[in-house]
Amino acid sequence: MSNSVLTVSDAPLQSAMALARRRFLKHKMAVGSAVLIVALALLAIGAPLFEMLLGIDASKVNLLGRFSPPSAQHPLGTDELGRDLLIRLLAGGQVSLLVGLVTAIGAAVIGTIIGLWAGYFGGRLDAILMRFTDGIIALPLLPLLIVLAAIDLNKLGLPPAIVQSENVSMFRIIIIVALVGWTTVARLVRGAALSLRERDFVQAAIVQGASAGRIMFVHLLPNLFSPIVVATTLSVGNVILLESVLSFLGLGIQPPIPSWGNLLTNAQEQIFSAPQLAIYPGLLIFLTVFAFNFLGDGLQDALDPRSES
Repeated sequence: MSNSVLTVSDAPLQSAMALARRRFLKHKMAVGSAVLIVALALLAIGAPLFEMLLGIDASKVNLLGRFSPPSAQHPLGTDELGRDLLIRLLAGGQVSLLVGLVTAIGAAVIGTIIGLWAGYFGGRLDAILMRFTDGIIALPLLPLLIVLAAIDLNKLGLPPAIVQSENVSMFRIIIIVALVGWTTVARLVRGAALSLRERDFVQAAIVQGASAGRIMFVHLLPNLFSPIVVATTLSVGNVILLESVLSFLGLGIQPPIPSWGNLLTNAQEQIFSAPQLAIYPGLLIFLTVFAFNFLGDGLQDALDPRSES
């Protein structure tokens, strides 16, 4: 008997997931984009394996092998310092994809919390939070990021171990972009929460004495999963673009850590003599942003209950 009850209770969820999967598979560009993103991620993660198979050290400078053409040992040739370009691109992909995903998730968490508070409590708190959100949206994003990225960390009183860390530039970009990139998720969550809080299941939870925190995170949040996932997926491409722009301007990920953005920066002076140094990272940025945008569109169509099956 218990098994039959479990099957019946799980049936609506399984049916909804199956319907969403069918809708997503109909979106050929989204499916192709998902395959491309997974392939890029696996290649980036496998950078050390490729380095071992090729028998090279991608961080080793070899001035005698500068701008070498593609070969068995260097499938895409070498850069201006004689380093293997393929391994550098894959290592840069690790950083760019990590920054994009972690920043998008961080911004989604901030936006979800603010949107839930505003939508559930309403009233004066809603007005304050939404006016604050409007203020963030009104700020010119790129100039603001440039100013924040140019702040001298030594003057903030941070420990020298953190300031001098090799990874500090990456962590700074993640924090800065996440702190200003949550507004879209916040507005989506707030609008959905305003509607959901009037539903019968929420009113029943209130009557039963459930706390505000339990109602928001147990009853409201699961019903907000779809718009949050879609908004987060779409924002990954924007974050990668922002990181690339800041790195291109010299304010993002700093060498020796490679990213697609600073690989483009290093290629500026060789754009005519060795255009491949700029073409490859630029093409990877384009394909990744393109893929995440189409993946977000596909998820939006698949998870929208108003879409045709």
